[in-house]
Amino acid sequence: MGVMRPVCTFSLVARDPQTGDLGVAVASKFLAVGFVVPWAKANVGAVATQSYANPEFGPQGLELMQIGAGPEDILAVFARNDPALAKRQFGLVLSNGESLSYTGAECHAWAGGRFGPNYAAQGNLLTGPEVVEALEHTFLSRGDLPFGERLVEALAAADQAGGDRRGRQSAALLVVGAGKGYGGMERWIDLRVDDHPQPVAELRRLLSIHRLLFGPEEAARALTPEEVRWLQTLLKAQGHYAGEVSGRWNAATEEALHTLIGMENLEERYRGGPMLDETALTYLKERYS
Repeated sequence: MGVMRPVCTFSLVARDPQTGDLGVAVASKFLAVGFVVPWAKANVGAVATQSYANPEFGPQGLELMQIGAGPEDILAVFARNDPALAKRQFGLVLSNGESLSYTGAECHAWAGGRFGPNYAAQGNLLTGPEVVEALEHTFLSRGDLPFGERLVEALAAADQAGGDRRGRQSAALLVVGAGKGYGGMERWIDLRVDDHPQPVAELRRLLSIHRLLFGPEEAARALTPEEVRWLQTLLKAQGHYAGEVSGRWNAATEEALHTLIGMENLEERYRGGPMLDETALTYLKERYS
């Protein structure tokens, strides 16, 4: 085994009771924390492994969940197989909402966790318990948000409460749901900020882009003549359209818009014709204003 450096961090493992999706949000003064800490499998559970992280806790925990082990059973297996358990910290949530947060006695202070139905919040080398309390409170109080945003806002609240007492470097968000990802994958949000002065803010920005490109399909509406004219002007300026700027829809305008939509990776939001959803239209106006 290579040199073990402590993954001193704060994380939230959670289940969305509305959809059954499972996720992990994490931030740390540690390069590429998303490579080590978050693990999740749709309809099974999610795990965050940290402190002097045992990377086997992720896949092993998920395997144990899949064969019916509960949180205390998983802790017992980890304790039996890992002589360095006192240095470990982990949180886990099962697909039925059962959860556990464990902090070994040798984790760097401040270290601790809180857990309840559908969530486990934990951290080590933090400024104080207020960091984990912020994770818990925000997750429990922001049920109005979509699940991914709810996890990131909890992470932001914990960061604002003090976070990792060494500073900031990386953050990550992993969310899984059966068949919900690209091409039918279960991993449908997998965002990582590996090295950034404000990693949680950057993670929030990346999530907003993810929602634009892969968010739920919206009902398109007919473009007004003024909007068609604006699009034709834009398409001509970008070199995609050589026709008349008339405000009247035609095949050349549609072909040019298809080209621009492809360049912006917005294919999921355009089905052809003089119809576009508000999210895509707003993005184009902001992007090319």
